[in-house]
Amino acid sequence: MARLHDGSTIDVEVHGSGPAVLLPVDPKPIEGEQAEEMRKWGADPAVGRSLIDGLSDAFRVVVFDYQGHVMAHPKPDTLTPANIAADLLAVADAAGAERFAYYGYSWLALSGLQLAIRTDRLSALVMGGFPAYGGPYAEMLRVTMAAHEMSAAPKPATEPAPVEPGDWSSVQVSTTVDQTGQFVTLYEALQDFDDRSVRLTCPRLCFAGSEDEIDYDEQWGGTHVSIATPLVKHRAELEALGWDVAVLDGLDHMGAMQAKNALPILRPWLERALL
Repeated sequence: MARLHDGSTIDVEVHGSGPAVLLPVDPKPIEGEQAEEMRKWGADPAVGRSLIDGLSDAFRVVVFDYQGHVMAHPKPDTLTPANIAADLLAVADAAGAERFAYYGYSWLALSGLQLAIRTDRLSALVMGGFPAYGGPYAEMLRVTMAAHEMSAAPKPATEPAPVEPGDWSSVQVSTTVDQTGQFVTLYEALQDFDDRSVRLTCPRLCFAGSEDEIDYDEQWGGTHVSIATPLVKHRAELEALGWDVAVLDGLDHMGAMQAKNALPILRPWLERALL
């Protein structure tokens, strides 16, 4: 168990032995109706368990459900990049990992980049589903601010219409004001962050699906969030800076997150970097 920046605690599990890898995922597979709904959207309800099983025979996998924690214990005023980095270091300390690799996906990937610029303890960094160069920080702020406004609005009394998987604009916001507000805090703090100026020395990998492009309609600010394009466009710059880059052909944001697609990239890369 680790104590985080706001005084709350988070469960930490350790699986396997070898070089330490921090993995912010839910170790418990999601079941029932929620799992079925996740599958419709292309998500893997057991992604955390699958990643643990795919890595723990060679690595000491330190597992903690950070996203689940911040949703259960929102931090609307304090979920800043510096505090997230401090939380990740607290998890490493709780696991007795002085040196460790880190793999995060989506906003947990950009959290890993924020960690990397604040510590010299990283043995390797893997960012999935968020570009390490030219990231959509302004676009993500617009989307999170729209979600925050919708979370504060009165909820309709009628049942929401069925949504079409992949149509992100049709998602009904069911989160609370504090839950959405913490991500507004995060992305507001990142508006002046220049990822093009980052210089790291540890081994590092960034990957995303080639179809990771999300369009939101006017209620979400008419925002286009591009993950794949910056990675493809700036691949040469990233590689010149020492990054390894992988683009998973034909996969969208949820597809590239699935363990069956991420592990064939992640596992051999970590072996080369750490073993």
